[in-house]
Amino acid sequence: MRPDWDWSLKDLKRVPQNGRKVFTSFACGGGSTMGYKLAGFIVLGNVEIDPQMMRIYRQNHDPRFTFLMPIQQFKEIPNSELPAELFDLDILDGSPPCSVFSMSGDREEKWGGEFMFREGQAKQQLDNLFFDFLDVAEKLQPRAIVAENVSGMIKGNARGYVSLVLSRFREIGYRPQLFLLNSATMGVPQKRERLFFIAARKDLKLPKLQLEFNEPPVLYRDIREGTGSTINPQSLTFRRWLKRRPKDLNIGDITAREEGKVSNFNTILIRNQKVPNTLASSSVFLRTDQPQHISETDIIRIQTFPRDYDFLDAGVQYVCGMSVPPLMMKRIALEIYKQWFEEK
Repeated sequence: MRPDWDWSLKDLKRVPQNGRKVFTSFACGGGSTMGYKLAGFIVLGNVEIDPQMMRIYRQNHDPRFTFLMPIQQFKEIPNSELPAELFDLDILDGSPPCSVFSMSGDREEKWGGEFMFREGQAKQQLDNLFFDFLDVAEKLQPRAIVAENVSGMIKGNARGYVSLVLSRFREIGYRPQLFLLNSATMGVPQKRERLFFIAARKDLKLPKLQLEFNEPPVLYRDIREGTGSTINPQSLTFRRWLKRRPKDLNIGDITAREEGKVSNFNTILIRNQKVPNTLASSSVFLRTDQPQHISETDIIRIQTFPRDYDFLDAGVQYVCGMSVPPLMMKRIALEIYKQWFEEK
């Protein structure tokens, strides 16, 4: 029997559907989309600003309704011009871009400024995107809202921003809950700590959601496969690898971070007997026992993407690093269904 992290898009055809409907925004490669589908939900479609990511999303997920545009434009579409199904959603999902709340860099200096999240996209004020997302929620009135973001949102000065977000949830008629979750406790071979805002519409009088996950860790040696590209012996990366590779590969807690931070100059050494660190789109992941980068198969498995995912012309690590691990979202979606939507 294959482990949960080793799966195929073809497997979705065998997942019993529960009839509950989801629409997602800031969809990127569709990590959360695949998680909902693995949990039996129907994902109707998405909103996405990036043309390349939209092509990839359509290729892999065959959505009914797609909107290639900024979310600010989507929320201004007259209700009469939107599909009726979008006004009968069980879950509105979204992962508003969160780089301005990351704990790396001078994040406060970015607040209030307009940036292109990626080359080729429109400039946006990234710290406003969460409120744009909630404007869409107010428009569509789904039964529940799920929004994922970085843990940095509840650290330091950003906590005031979170208070404003929670107030907006309540203002539009929802009862929000905050969950700080680590994917390593959810069967994902990755220490990815993320904040989830999950809210139920007040008029439904649903109970408080309980989320506790304690699955055994999946180590790098469990998912490791293939040969990664060789580190250039003349490079700075190689010198870092020589300096930082452990002399004793058997020490330390398997869930501990390597140096107190997720990365050191964006270079991360992965040990066989530990859970891999957070996979970011710009990280450099190196094997400790060989002067190699990890393989693309490793990247796909660390992020729990399906083995037959079509990345088209995009980088595997970029798409994976920008997405929610499908298995992480599957675990959350199953609990939402069981506790809120399942017929008792």
